[in-house]
Amino acid sequence: MSLENKVAIVAGGGRDIGRAVSVALAAKGAKVVVNYFNNEEEGKATAAAIKEAGGEAILVAGDMTKQEDVDNLVAKALEAYGDSIDILVNVVGGLVARKTLAEVEADWFEYVMRLNLTSTFMTTKAVVPHMKNGGSIVNFASQAGRDGGGPGAWAYATSKGAVQTLTRGLSKELGPSGIRVNCVCPGMISTTFHDTFTKDEVRKNVAAATPLRREGNASEVADLAVYLASPESSFVTGTSVDINGGMYFS
Repeated sequence: MSLENKVAIVAGGGRDIGRAVSVALAAKGAKVVVNYFNNEEEGKATAAAIKEAGGEAILVAGDMTKQEDVDNLVAKALEAYGDSIDILVNVVGGLVARKTLAEVEADWFEYVMRLNLTSTFMTTKAVVPHMKNGGSIVNFASQAGRDGGGPGAWAYATSKGAVQTLTRGLSKELGPSGIRVNCVCPGMISTTFHDTFTKDEVRKNVAAATPLRREGNASEVADLAVYLASPESSFVTGTSVDINGGMYFS
């Protein structure tokens, strides 16, 4: 699987799964534009890992919920690597907090939607005019988008379910141009996401109930994302692929 001379943008590539995706793309030969939000040290760590893997990358800071930052990301990619973009991976998103319906105000709900869904729309809309036949977009949803999420995660789950629908709709619209759109739906993956939002005993219980009896890791998710980004999956579009160790079957 070679991505030699392909240009890839990873929105949310500073840490965890985003970092693993960035490094995996670079290891296959892609020139990677790594977007990170506000932690420069995390971005630099991703760049260092790419360099160690023998790859090439640039870093671009930016908030993918802001149009000017999205436009700057695309402009920097074109400035560095030419007039086209081959791959877009939308990893940006987050749970933000666990809240019940009674605790959620409209402004907070809209922020969760903007972080997880609108950011994906914004980056995609900005990148597609610079994609040619053979381009690939890989979005990130979640098992939560399949099953409604855990306690207090229903707003996040709703946004991720919408990302799956966005993926299906855009695959139909962009397919005639030769651009594929797919989605990855991770389950319990060992990342800072769960370090922050999921109690240790819950993680242990979920791992024990998973057919493979463990959590996944970021590199396994990255391998799936790279496959969907590559020509090896050239007849795959509109799909949302589960990666959860058998915990949930869609």
